[in-house]
Amino acid sequence: MRKLVLCLIAISCLSAGVLYSALAQNKEEEGVRQALNYYIQGHVTGDGENFRKAFHTDAKLFWIREGQLTQRTSAEFAAGASGKPAPDEAQRKRWIESIDITGNAAVAKIVLDYPNMRYTDYMSLLKIGDEWKIVNKTFVSEPKARTQAPGGTK
Repeated sequence: MRKLVLCLIAISCLSAGVLYSALAQNKEEEGVRQALNYYIQGHVTGDGENFRKAFHTDAKLFWIREGQLTQRTSAEFAAGASGKPAPDEAQRKRWIESIDITGNAAVAKIVLDYPNMRYTDYMSLLKIGDEWKIVNKTFVSEPKARTQAPGGTK
C-alpha cells in the first residue's frame, strides 16, 4: 500500500510539473504573439506606433534587393508607415505561420499575402525584462503571377 501511495504522489508531482511547464510556455507564447500582432496591426492600420511597439529600438530588418544585402533600422521602417490602411486592405491577408520558443528566445514566421505580392517574414524575438520584442527581421518578397483578363489584356 505504501508503494502505491508513493507512486501516486510521484505521478501527481510529475503531472503538476508538466502542467506548470505547459502553462509557462503558453504565457510566453502569448507574449510573443502580442509582439507579432503589434507588427501585423502596423500593416493593417498603417500606424507606425504599432511597429514601434513590436520592435526593439535596436532592431534591424534585412533583405536581398537586386542581389545585394539591404538593411534598415526598425525606426526607419516605422517612420515609413503611411498612417492609414492601404487602398487594397480588404484584399490583404496576414497570419502567423509558426512560433518556436526556447527560454527567452523565439523565432516566428509571418506571411503577408497581398494581391500582387507575397511576403514571408522571419522574426527573431527576445524577452527583454517582461516583454517580448522583435530584434531582427529577415524577409523575402515574391511577386505573384499576373492573370490574363478576358479579351487578352493584362
